[in-house]
Amino acid sequence: MILNYIKIAWKVLLRHPFYTFITLFGISLTLTVLMVLTSFLDHLFGTHYPELKRDRSIYIQMMTQLDSTRTGRTQGPLSFKFLTQYAKRLKSAERVTICSMFNASNAYVGSQKIDLNTKYTDADFWQVTDFDFLEGKPYNEQNIANGDYVAVITDDFKKQYFEDPQEPVIGKDIEIENIHYKVIGVVKGSPITRILTHADVYFPYTAPKSNYQNTGMRGNYIAIALASDKSGLKAINDEFQSFIKRISVPGDQYGFKYYEVVVKSLPYLESFIGAFADGDSGLKTIFYGVIGFIMLMLMGLPAINLVNVNVSRILERASEIGIRKAFGAPIRTLLWQFIVENIFITFIGGAIALVLTLIAISLINNSGWIAHADLTINVTVFLVSLGICLIFGLLSGVLPALRMSKLNIAEALKA
Repeated sequence: MILNYIKIAWKVLLRHPFYTFITLFGISLTLTVLMVLTSFLDHLFGTHYPELKRDRSIYIQMMTQLDSTRTGRTQGPLSFKFLTQYAKRLKSAERVTICSMFNASNAYVGSQKIDLNTKYTDADFWQVTDFDFLEGKPYNEQNIANGDYVAVITDDFKKQYFEDPQEPVIGKDIEIENIHYKVIGVVKGSPITRILTHADVYFPYTAPKSNYQNTGMRGNYIAIALASDKSGLKAINDEFQSFIKRISVPGDQYGFKYYEVVVKSLPYLESFIGAFADGDSGLKTIFYGVIGFIMLMLMGLPAINLVNVNVSRILERASEIGIRKAFGAPIRTLLWQFIVENIFITFIGGAIALVLTLIAISLINNSGWIAHADLTINVTVFLVSLGICLIFGLLSGVLPALRMSKLNIAEALKA
Protein backbone atom coordinates (compact mmCIF):
# COMPACT_ATOMS: atom_id res chain seq x y z
CA MET A 1 0.00 0.00 0.00
CA ILE A 2 2.78 2.43 0.93
CA LEU A 3 4.49 1.67 -2.39
CA ASN A 4 1.29 2.64 -4.23
CA TYR A 5 1.12 5.92 -2.30
CA ILE A 6 4.72 6.67 -3.31
CA LYS A 7 3.95 5.92 -6.96
CA ILE A 8 0.97 8.29 -6.82
CA ALA A 9 3.13 11.00 -5.20
CA TRP A 10 5.70 10.61 -7.97
CA LYS A 11 3.03 11.01 -10.67
CA VAL A 12 1.69 14.11 -8.93
CA LEU A 13 5.17 15.63 -8.83
CA LEU A 14 5.59 15.08 -12.57
CA ARG A 15 2.15 16.52 -13.31
CA HIS A 16 2.94 20.06 -12.06
CA PRO A 17 6.64 20.94 -12.42
CA PHE A 18 6.16 24.48 -11.05
CA TYR A 19 4.58 23.34 -7.78
CA THR A 20 7.20 20.62 -7.61
CA PHE A 21 10.02 23.16 -7.99
CA ILE A 22 8.59 25.51 -5.35
CA THR A 23 8.02 22.65 -2.92
CA LEU A 24 11.43 21.03 -3.36
CA PHE A 25 13.20 24.40 -3.33
CA GLY A 26 11.65 25.33 0.03
CA ILE A 27 12.30 21.91 1.52
CA SER A 28 15.88 21.53 0.30
CA LEU A 29 16.91 25.08 1.28
CA THR A 30 15.49 24.70 4.80
CA LEU A 31 17.01 21.27 5.32
CA THR A 32 20.38 22.44 3.98
CA VAL A 33 20.49 25.17 6.66
CA LEU A 34 19.49 22.67 9.35
CA MET A 35 22.05 20.07 8.19
CA VAL A 36 24.87 22.62 8.13
CA LEU A 37 23.82 23.79 11.61
CA THR A 38 23.74 20.18 12.84
CA SER A 39 27.18 19.57 11.36
CA PHE A 40 28.52 22.70 13.08
CA LEU A 41 27.07 21.67 16.46
CA ASP A 42 28.64 18.24 16.01
CA HIS A 43 31.91 20.01 15.18
CA LEU A 44 31.64 21.99 18.44
CA PHE A 45 30.52 19.28 20.83
CA GLY A 46 31.27 15.95 19.16
CA THR A 47 34.32 13.74 19.58
CA HIS A 48 36.78 14.97 16.95
CA TYR A 49 40.49 15.57 16.41
CA PRO A 50 42.43 16.17 18.56
CA GLU A 51 39.96 15.39 21.37
CA LEU A 52 39.10 11.85 20.31
CA LYS A 53 38.62 10.81 23.95
CA ARG A 54 36.22 13.64 24.75
CA ASP A 55 33.37 11.17 25.40
CA ARG A 56 35.26 9.72 28.38
CA SER A 57 36.82 12.90 29.70
CA ILE A 58 35.96 15.10 32.66
CA TYR A 59 36.78 18.82 32.39
CA ILE A 60 37.78 20.94 35.37
CA GLN A 61 38.08 24.52 34.23
CA MET A 62 36.36 27.01 36.52
CA MET A 63 36.34 27.96 40.20
CA THR A 64 33.61 30.06 41.77
CA GLN A 65 34.20 31.62 45.19
CA LEU A 66 31.14 32.97 47.03
CA ASP A 67 30.85 35.42 49.89
CA SER A 68 28.81 34.78 53.03
CA THR A 69 25.55 35.92 51.41
CA ARG A 70 26.15 33.94 48.18
CA THR A 71 25.39 37.09 46.20
CA GLY A 72 28.98 38.28 45.75
CA ARG A 73 31.31 36.05 43.78
CA THR A 74 34.59 35.84 41.91
CA GLN A 75 35.23 33.32 39.19
CA GLY A 76 37.95 32.12 36.84
CA PRO A 77 40.32 29.30 35.82
CA LEU A 78 42.46 27.53 38.37
CA SER A 79 46.10 27.62 39.36
CA PHE A 80 48.60 24.91 38.43
CA LYS A 81 49.29 24.32 42.11
CA PHE A 82 45.59 23.82 42.93
CA LEU A 83 45.10 21.33 40.09
CA THR A 84 48.26 19.46 41.01
CA GLN A 85 46.97 19.12 44.56
CA TYR A 86 43.37 18.19 43.77
CA ALA A 87 43.15 16.87 40.18
CA LYS A 88 46.44 15.01 39.75
CA ARG A 89 45.61 12.96 42.87
CA LEU A 90 42.54 11.37 41.26
CA LYS A 91 42.99 7.61 41.59
CA SER A 92 39.82 6.88 39.61
CA ALA A 93 41.23 8.60 36.52
CA GLU A 94 43.38 6.78 33.99
CA ARG A 95 45.35 9.96 33.35
CA VAL A 96 45.05 13.67 34.19
CA THR A 97 46.54 16.55 32.24
CA ILE A 98 46.94 20.16 33.30
CA CYS A 99 47.21 22.85 30.63
CA SER A 100 46.76 26.59 30.41
CA MET A 101 44.13 28.45 28.46
CA PHE A 102 45.71 29.80 25.29
CA ASN A 103 47.59 33.08 25.57
CA ALA A 104 48.25 35.76 22.98
CA SER A 105 51.88 36.01 21.88
CA ASN A 106 53.77 37.07 18.78
CA ALA A 107 56.77 36.16 16.71
CA TYR A 108 58.57 37.99 13.91
CA VAL A 109 59.91 36.91 10.54
CA GLY A 110 61.91 39.92 9.45
CA SER A 111 59.52 42.82 9.85
CA GLN A 112 56.43 40.64 9.56
CA LYS A 113 54.55 40.05 12.81
CA ILE A 114 52.88 36.68 13.42
CA ASP A 115 50.06 36.68 15.97
CA LEU A 116 50.08 33.46 17.96
CA ASN A 117 48.03 31.54 20.49
CA THR A 118 50.35 29.74 22.88
CA LYS A 119 49.61 27.12 25.52
CA TYR A 120 51.53 25.65 28.45
CA THR A 121 50.99 21.96 29.22
CA ASP A 122 52.36 19.03 31.14
CA ALA A 123 53.64 15.87 29.44
CA ASP A 124 50.34 14.04 30.01
CA PHE A 125 48.63 16.49 27.65
CA TRP A 126 49.93 14.51 24.69
CA GLN A 127 48.51 11.27 26.10
CA VAL A 128 45.05 12.64 26.89
CA THR A 129 44.76 14.30 23.47
CA ASP A 130 45.38 12.65 20.10
CA PHE A 131 47.45 15.08 18.08
CA ASP A 132 48.96 13.86 14.82
CA PHE A 133 52.71 14.44 14.89
CA LEU A 134 53.91 15.29 11.39
CA GLU A 135 57.49 15.64 12.64
CA GLY A 136 59.33 14.82 15.82
CA LYS A 137 57.69 14.00 19.14
CA PRO A 138 56.16 15.69 22.20
CA TYR A 139 58.19 16.92 25.12
CA ASN A 140 58.30 14.53 28.07
CA GLU A 141 58.76 14.57 31.84
CA GLN A 142 62.53 14.70 31.41
CA ASN A 143 62.32 17.86 29.29
CA ILE A 144 60.10 19.42 31.94
CA ALA A 145 62.35 18.35 34.83
CA ASN A 146 65.37 19.79 33.00
CA GLY A 147 63.54 23.05 32.25
CA ASP A 148 64.34 22.66 28.56
CA TYR A 149 63.34 25.51 26.28
CA VAL A 150 61.52 23.33 23.76
CA ALA A 151 58.27 23.74 21.85
CA VAL A 152 55.77 21.83 19.74
CA ILE A 153 54.45 23.91 16.85
CA THR A 154 51.59 23.46 14.37
CA ASP A 155 51.98 22.94 10.64
CA ASP A 156 50.44 26.39 10.02
CA PHE A 157 53.02 28.16 12.17
CA LYS A 158 55.79 26.19 10.48
CA LYS A 159 54.63 27.50 7.08
CA GLN A 160 54.54 31.06 8.40
CA TYR A 161 57.86 31.05 10.24
CA PHE A 162 60.22 28.99 8.12
CA GLU A 163 61.21 29.77 4.54
CA ASP A 164 60.89 26.23 3.17
CA PRO A 165 57.74 24.52 4.54
CA GLN A 166 58.87 21.19 3.03
CA GLU A 167 62.13 21.10 4.95
CA PRO A 168 62.18 19.34 8.37
CA VAL A 169 62.43 21.79 11.26
CA ILE A 170 63.12 19.53 14.25
CA GLY A 171 65.98 21.01 16.26
CA LYS A 172 65.64 24.44 14.68
CA ASP A 173 65.33 27.63 16.67
CA ILE A 174 62.22 29.82 16.97
CA GLU A 175 61.99 33.15 18.80
CA ILE A 176 58.76 34.05 20.57
CA GLU A 177 58.43 37.07 22.85
CA ASN A 178 62.26 37.50 22.68
CA ILE A 179 62.83 33.98 24.03
CA HIS A 180 64.47 31.24 21.95
CA TYR A 181 63.05 27.71 21.87
CA LYS A 182 64.07 24.54 20.05
CA VAL A 183 61.37 22.89 17.94
CA ILE A 184 60.87 19.35 19.19
CA GLY A 185 57.69 18.43 17.26
CA VAL A 186 55.25 19.58 14.58
CA VAL A 187 51.55 18.67 14.84
CA LYS A 188 48.51 19.07 12.67
CA GLY A 189 46.70 22.12 14.04
CA SER A 190 43.53 22.05 16.13
CA PRO A 191 40.47 24.19 15.21
CA ILE A 192 40.11 27.32 17.34
CA THR A 193 36.59 26.14 18.21
CA ARG A 194 38.29 23.51 20.41
CA ILE A 195 39.47 26.16 22.80
CA LEU A 196 40.87 23.79 25.43
CA THR A 197 43.35 22.17 23.05
CA HIS A 198 43.89 24.83 20.38
CA ALA A 199 47.16 26.72 20.08
CA ASP A 200 49.81 27.58 17.50
CA VAL A 201 52.69 26.76 19.84
CA TYR A 202 52.81 24.46 22.88
CA PHE A 203 55.36 24.88 25.67
CA PRO A 204 56.18 22.83 28.79
CA TYR A 205 54.62 24.48 31.82
CA THR A 206 58.11 25.22 33.14
CA ALA A 207 58.75 27.61 30.24
CA PRO A 208 58.99 31.36 31.01
CA LYS A 209 55.80 33.37 31.57
CA SER A 210 53.71 30.29 32.39
CA ASN A 211 52.97 31.46 35.98
CA TYR A 212 52.75 27.84 37.07
CA GLN A 213 54.33 28.76 40.42
CA ASN A 214 51.34 30.91 41.41
CA THR A 215 50.54 29.97 45.01
CA GLY A 216 46.84 30.95 44.99
CA MET A 217 43.90 28.75 44.05
CA ARG A 218 43.09 30.73 40.92
CA GLY A 219 45.22 31.11 37.82
CA ASN A 220 45.12 30.33 34.11
CA TYR A 221 44.99 26.53 34.07
CA ILE A 222 42.40 23.81 33.52
CA ALA A 223 42.53 20.03 33.90
CA ILE A 224 41.18 17.14 31.84
CA ALA A 225 40.74 13.81 33.62
CA LEU A 226 40.51 10.74 31.41
CA ALA A 227 38.41 7.73 32.43
CA SER A 228 39.15 4.22 31.21
CA ASP A 229 35.59 4.14 29.81
CA LYS A 230 32.40 6.20 29.93
CA SER A 231 31.15 4.40 33.01
CA GLY A 232 34.11 5.75 34.98
CA LEU A 233 33.12 9.41 34.62
CA LYS A 234 30.87 9.37 37.70
CA ALA A 235 33.63 7.91 39.87
CA ILE A 236 36.03 10.65 38.81
CA ASN A 237 33.46 13.35 39.50
CA ASP A 238 32.56 11.90 42.92
CA GLU A 239 36.21 11.59 43.96
CA PHE A 240 37.08 15.11 42.84
CA GLN A 241 34.06 16.65 44.57
CA SER A 242 35.03 14.84 47.77
CA PHE A 243 38.38 16.67 47.58
CA ILE A 244 36.69 20.03 47.00
CA LYS A 245 34.50 19.58 50.07
CA ARG A 246 37.65 19.38 52.20
CA ILE A 247 38.85 22.87 51.23
CA SER A 248 38.91 24.96 54.37
CA VAL A 249 36.71 28.04 54.40
CA PRO A 250 36.51 30.97 54.88
CA GLY A 251 39.53 32.19 52.97
CA ASP A 252 40.89 35.16 51.07
CA GLN A 253 41.71 35.33 47.36
CA TYR A 254 43.14 38.59 46.01
CA GLY A 255 41.32 40.57 48.70
CA PHE A 256 37.98 38.77 48.26
CA LYS A 257 36.85 36.90 51.36
CA TYR A 258 35.03 33.73 50.33
CA TYR A 259 32.93 31.33 52.39
CA GLU A 260 32.23 28.69 49.76
CA VAL A 261 34.26 27.22 46.91
CA VAL A 262 32.59 25.58 43.89
CA VAL A 263 34.64 23.73 41.27
CA LYS A 264 32.65 21.76 38.71
CA SER A 265 33.99 18.58 37.11
CA LEU A 266 31.80 17.85 34.10
CA PRO A 267 31.68 16.23 30.65
CA TYR A 268 32.48 18.61 27.82
CA LEU A 269 29.00 19.78 26.80
CA GLU A 270 27.90 20.45 30.39
CA SER A 271 31.21 22.15 31.09
CA PHE A 272 30.82 24.35 27.99
CA ILE A 273 27.30 25.42 28.97
CA GLY A 274 28.32 25.83 32.60
CA ALA A 275 31.05 28.29 31.57
CA PHE A 276 28.26 30.62 30.42
CA ALA A 277 25.49 29.67 32.84
CA ASP A 278 27.75 29.40 35.91
CA GLY A 279 25.70 26.53 37.33
CA ASP A 280 22.49 28.57 37.22
CA SER A 281 19.68 26.21 36.19
CA GLY A 282 17.60 29.18 35.04
CA LEU A 283 20.30 30.31 32.62
CA LYS A 284 20.70 26.76 31.37
CA THR A 285 16.97 26.60 30.72
CA ILE A 286 17.21 29.88 28.79
CA PHE A 287 20.17 28.52 26.79
CA TYR A 288 18.31 25.37 25.78
CA GLY A 289 15.16 27.41 25.18
CA VAL A 290 16.95 29.74 22.77
CA ILE A 291 18.41 26.77 20.86
CA GLY A 292 14.98 25.14 20.72
CA PHE A 293 13.34 28.36 19.57
CA ILE A 294 15.87 28.82 16.78
CA MET A 295 15.34 25.25 15.60
CA LEU A 296 11.57 25.70 15.76
CA MET A 297 11.73 28.90 13.72
CA LEU A 298 14.04 27.35 11.16
CA MET A 299 11.64 24.45 10.71
CA GLY A 300 8.31 26.04 11.60
CA LEU A 301 8.23 29.06 9.30
CA PRO A 302 9.16 27.15 6.11
CA ALA A 303 6.73 24.42 7.17
CA ILE A 304 3.90 26.98 7.40
CA ASN A 305 4.71 28.25 3.90
CA LEU A 306 4.79 24.71 2.57
CA VAL A 307 1.40 23.98 4.19
CA ASN A 308 -0.12 26.57 1.85
CA VAL A 309 1.66 25.07 -1.15
CA ASN A 310 0.54 21.58 -0.15
CA VAL A 311 -3.06 22.71 0.30
CA SER A 312 -3.05 24.20 -3.21
CA ARG A 313 -1.48 21.02 -4.57
CA ILE A 314 -3.96 18.75 -2.84
CA LEU A 315 -6.99 20.91 -3.78
CA GLU A 316 -6.42 19.90 -7.39
CA ARG A 317 -7.05 16.33 -6.34
CA ALA A 318 -10.38 17.09 -4.70
CA SER A 319 -12.32 15.03 -7.25
CA GLU A 320 -10.05 12.04 -6.60
CA ILE A 321 -10.72 12.39 -2.88
CA GLY A 322 -14.46 12.66 -3.47
CA ILE A 323 -14.55 9.51 -5.62
CA ARG A 324 -12.51 7.52 -3.09
CA LYS A 325 -14.74 8.69 -0.21
CA ALA A 326 -17.82 7.84 -2.26
CA PHE A 327 -16.51 4.28 -2.58
CA GLY A 328 -16.05 4.05 1.18
CA ALA A 329 -12.42 5.07 1.75
CA PRO A 330 -12.11 5.93 5.46
CA ILE A 331 -10.64 9.23 6.62
CA ARG A 332 -7.72 7.43 8.26
CA THR A 333 -6.69 5.86 4.92
CA LEU A 334 -6.80 9.21 3.10
CA LEU A 335 -4.95 10.92 5.92
CA TRP A 336 -2.24 8.27 5.89
CA GLN A 337 -1.91 8.50 2.09
CA PHE A 338 -1.27 12.25 2.07
CA ILE A 339 1.16 12.05 4.98
CA VAL A 340 3.16 9.30 3.25
CA GLU A 341 3.18 11.30 0.01
CA ASN A 342 4.44 14.43 1.81
CA ILE A 343 7.14 12.53 3.67
CA PHE A 344 8.25 11.01 0.36
CA ILE A 345 8.48 14.46 -1.22
CA THR A 346 10.35 15.74 1.84
CA PHE A 347 12.91 12.96 1.55
CA ILE A 348 13.49 13.89 -2.08
CA GLY A 349 14.14 17.44 -0.88
CA GLY A 350 16.35 15.95 1.83
CA ALA A 351 18.44 14.12 -0.76
CA ILE A 352 18.94 17.39 -2.63
CA ALA A 353 19.75 19.12 0.68
CA LEU A 354 22.35 16.46 1.48
CA VAL A 355 24.20 17.24 -1.75
CA LEU A 356 23.94 20.99 -1.09
CA THR A 357 25.15 20.46 2.49
CA LEU A 358 28.21 18.55 1.32
CA ILE A 359 29.02 21.43 -1.02
CA ALA A 360 28.40 24.02 1.72
CA ILE A 361 30.58 22.37 4.37
CA SER A 362 33.33 21.80 1.81
CA LEU A 363 33.29 25.54 1.07
CA ILE A 364 33.34 26.33 4.81
CA ASN A 365 36.22 23.92 5.47
CA ASN A 366 38.28 25.36 2.61
CA SER A 367 37.38 29.01 3.16
CA GLY A 368 39.64 29.59 6.15
CA TRP A 369 36.79 31.12 8.19
CA ILE A 370 37.54 28.54 10.85
CA ALA A 371 41.18 27.42 10.85
CA HIS A 372 41.47 23.63 10.56
CA ALA A 373 37.66 23.33 10.34
CA ASP A 374 36.56 19.72 9.87
CA LEU A 375 32.78 19.90 9.46
CA THR A 376 31.52 16.53 8.23
CA ILE A 377 28.39 14.55 7.49
CA ASN A 378 29.08 11.60 9.78
CA VAL A 379 26.66 8.94 11.05
CA THR A 380 25.40 11.15 13.89
CA VAL A 381 24.78 14.14 11.63
CA PHE A 382 23.14 11.91 9.00
CA LEU A 383 20.74 10.29 11.50
CA VAL A 384 19.83 13.68 12.99
CA SER A 385 19.24 15.02 9.48
CA LEU A 386 17.07 12.01 8.70
CA GLY A 387 14.99 12.74 11.79
CA ILE A 388 14.71 16.39 10.77
CA CYS A 389 13.42 15.33 7.34
CA LEU A 390 10.76 13.16 8.98
CA ILE A 391 9.65 15.91 11.39
CA PHE A 392 9.63 18.50 8.62
CA GLY A 393 7.54 16.20 6.42
CA LEU A 394 5.02 15.73 9.22
CA LEU A 395 4.89 19.44 10.11
CA SER A 396 4.19 20.50 6.54
CA GLY A 397 1.90 17.61 5.62
CA VAL A 398 -0.44 16.75 8.49
CA LEU A 399 -2.65 19.87 8.37
CA PRO A 400 -3.31 19.79 4.60
CA ALA A 401 -3.90 16.03 4.74
CA LEU A 402 -6.31 16.37 7.66
CA ARG A 403 -8.22 19.15 5.91
CA MET A 404 -8.56 17.30 2.62
CA SER A 405 -9.41 13.94 4.17
CA LYS A 406 -12.44 15.60 5.83
CA LEU A 407 -13.62 17.23 2.61
CA ASN A 408 -17.35 16.77 1.96
CA ILE A 409 -18.01 14.27 -0.88
CA ALA A 410 -20.38 16.59 -2.76
CA GLU A 411 -17.96 19.54 -2.55
CA ALA A 412 -15.04 17.35 -3.61
CA LEU A 413 -16.87 16.04 -6.70
CA LYS A 414 -17.81 19.61 -7.74
CA ALA A 415 -14.15 20.75 -7.60
